[in-house]
Amino acid sequence: MADDDYNDMDMGYEDEPPEPEIEEGAEDEVDNNNNNNEDVPDPLDGEEKEEREPAERQRKTSKYMTKYERARILGTRALQISMNAPVMVELEGETDPLEIAMKELRERKIPFTIRRYLPDGSYEDWGVDELIVEDSWKRQVGGG
Repeated sequence: MADDDYNDMDMGYEDEPPEPEIEEGAEDEVDNNNNNNEDVPDPLDGEEKEEREPAERQRKTSKYMTKYERARILGTRALQISMNAPVMVELEGETDPLEIAMKELRERKIPFTIRRYLPDGSYEDWGVDELIVEDSWKRQVGGG
C-alpha cells in the first residue's frame, strides 16, 4: 500500500456515532448556568462552617490502639524517617528510623490519623495522639 491509501481511509470505527455539534446559543446557556452557581454562597465559608460542625460524636470503637495499628504506624513512620522526613522529637543519638518512630509514638508526636471501618460501611477517625498505646516495646527492647 502506498502512503496515499492511508490518507483516503477513515481510521475511525464504522459504528461510531457522529459527534454532536454545538449550536451557537448553547454556549451562552452554559455560561449562564456557571454564573448562576457563582451567586450562591459556599455553605462551608466562614462562621457557618463552625456552626454546622457536629458536636463530638460518641465513638463505638475502643480507645486502645491495636497491635496491628501500632505495627503499621511504626513501619510507615520509620519509612518516612528513612526517606528524610522531618523528625518530630529531639534526637539523643538515635539513628535507627524504627527507634525514632517508637520515640515519636511514646511522645504522641506522630501526625497520623487512623481510620477504623465499621461493619455498616461507616468509619471513625482517631488521631494517634487520642489513642492509648500499650508499652509492649519496652518488653521487646528491654527498656525500663
